[in-house]
Amino acid sequence: MRLEGKVAVVTGGARGIGKEVAGRFADEGARVLVADRDEPAGRAVVEEMTVRGRPAHFAAVDVTVPADVERCAGEAMARFGRIDVLINNAGITADAWAAKMTTEQWDRVIAVNLTGAFNCIRAVLPAMFSQGSGSIINASSVVGVYGNIGQANYAATKAGIIGMTRALARELGPRGIRVNAVAPGFIATDMTAKVPEKVLDLMRARTPLGRLGVPADVAAAYVFLASDEAAYVTGQVLGVDGGLVI
Repeated sequence: MRLEGKVAVVTGGARGIGKEVAGRFADEGARVLVADRDEPAGRAVVEEMTVRGRPAHFAAVDVTVPADVERCAGEAMARFGRIDVLINNAGITADAWAAKMTTEQWDRVIAVNLTGAFNCIRAVLPAMFSQGSGSIINASSVVGVYGNIGQANYAATKAGIIGMTRALARELGPRGIRVNAVAPGFIATDMTAKVPEKVLDLMRARTPLGRLGVPADVAAAYVFLASDEAAYVTGQVLGVDGGLVI
């Protein structure tokens, strides 16, 4: 198994891509801490992994609250004794045209998607410094690469994630810590299930591979970047987008 012996913290792990990543990591041999605001859903994910014999733990976390995040890192250390991987997956949207976007919409998306990711990174660094190793993987998006109408706030966070990833790859590399990002394209999740079929058809038409991605596509990229197979990979943005940005 590619992640045997590793401990991973997955934020936003209660559903969607985060849930898939948590399960895939467990199947690859990692011990997983699922961090999410949704306690019932998060505990259900952990229960599923536990029934399959995979060591897992749930922590209720709001990534915008530094004390919450520090407590989460502390729980991971207390339960598993180390932190090898951080998956910064937690994120939200609050779409609106710029002229109609409220300050609250802007601030909330920035707080969760960008500041929240930084809070999590800062919280796990003491453990990774002590170990002299670690892999931090941040969730960006193709929207952070080419922008999208009605998502100025979301695009700003995902572009910011790319800049932060590259800066921290330089800063933390000498300490044995790799920092990368994954930039998904159109992925079939609970969110896209609410999108009209004609809009989904447009998404498929814009994607060279002709289909929406599925969470497993993204999880596979996270597994690679977290594994020792990517030991010489840092500061990269791996697109999982079916060729959308070509």
